[in-house]
Amino acid sequence: MRKEGQEAPIFTLPANDGENVSLESFRGKNVVLYFYPKDMTPGCTTQACDFRDKIEDFTALNTVIIGVSPDPVARHEKFIEKYQLPFLLLADEDHQVAEAYGVWKLKKNFGKEYMGIERSTFIIDKEGKIAKEWRKVKVKDHVEQALQFVKDELE
Repeated sequence: MRKEGQEAPIFTLPANDGENVSLESFRGKNVVLYFYPKDMTPGCTTQACDFRDKIEDFTALNTVIIGVSPDPVARHEKFIEKYQLPFLLLADEDHQVAEAYGVWKLKKNFGKEYMGIERSTFIIDKEGKIAKEWRKVKVKDHVEQALQFVKDELE
């Protein structure tokens, strides 16, 4: 698991647009890389729509937003269409990227244990280093925190 100040783990994953997307292709831009458990669920929908509503602010700061979950590309396409999400969603079906970022965790819900994504956000700077990380993200006000960090620390 990498920490702030270290190189972000490099990866290539299939995206909702039919392309394979590599983190390296965003060098020279800041990247908000957020991991979320599942498309179309209440918390994940709120988070995605909050990022959607701030996309122009992030874009003005030379920052792209990328969401990652274990959902397949087809489900991402439906999620994007339903909520008009203007950023890429990547399919990490085998959760290798989630594991590389240390967000594939044992979770408990209603007495059951299972492996899944721990909602987390990483801001990766223009040089490909992790500038900031949030783990166990609470959705309320999180997008504002991420935007404020980019404004204050990366511009």
